[in-house]
Amino acid sequence: MLWILGVAAVYAAWIRPRLWRWGATFPEAYGPYPGADLVPGGERAATMAVTIGAPPAHVWPWLVQMGGDRGGWYSWDRLDNRGHRSATRIHPEWQDLSVGDYVKYQRASGPMNAWQVAALQAHRFLALRGLFDLRGRLLDPNSPRPSAYVEGLWGFQLKPLPGGGTRLVISGYQTMRPPWVGRFVFYWVYVPVTWIMQARMLKVLKRNIEREEQKARTSSQRTTTTVQGA
Repeated sequence: MLWILGVAAVYAAWIRPRLWRWGATFPEAYGPYPGADLVPGGERAATMAVTIGAPPAHVWPWLVQMGGDRGGWYSWDRLDNRGHRSATRIHPEWQDLSVGDYVKYQRASGPMNAWQVAALQAHRFLALRGLFDLRGRLLDPNSPRPSAYVEGLWGFQLKPLPGGGTRLVISGYQTMRPPWVGRFVFYWVYVPVTWIMQARMLKVLKRNIEREEQKARTSSQRTTTTVQGA
């Protein structure tokens, strides 16, 4: 029993606070974040962030093409995409996304609606809202909430940086009923699970986007050299 209390104390005092704002600054984690009005009664979710060496316009297409039947989630594909590989380049055919659309998730029976686009400001902010009962069944956000459900807003905020880079800040809002279930899940389960998947997502996005940026720069330099030498 004592070792359990010790592990819990270490998690609460040291591990959870670091996972809660992995890669994010204090203002990014605790300052204003868009979308609070989209989850009634929601509390701020964990915040994770990364600096990407590309402008927001070059990061945005990677976010728009997310989905189980599209570009995947750029994370551990065997865990969150049933083994389907996430995209390693921008796909023009997956760039059409509007508020109200559903982004799908891979299940054993195939892709199913999971996240509804709740807000979309090109090159600035994308918000995906999930609303499910506790059996994992999708609920209609326009209908009254049942007595037991979980609702979350998954936000992707792009901030331009001097020199042409982008600060990608992933956060959102969440709520769960009954409240006591939500308190347990959000404190003990949600944070480490989110870190496992989302830290990987940030790493893969940064790697893929910066690799494509380097390819574009190299191609441009070769073209310039060819023109000058002609």
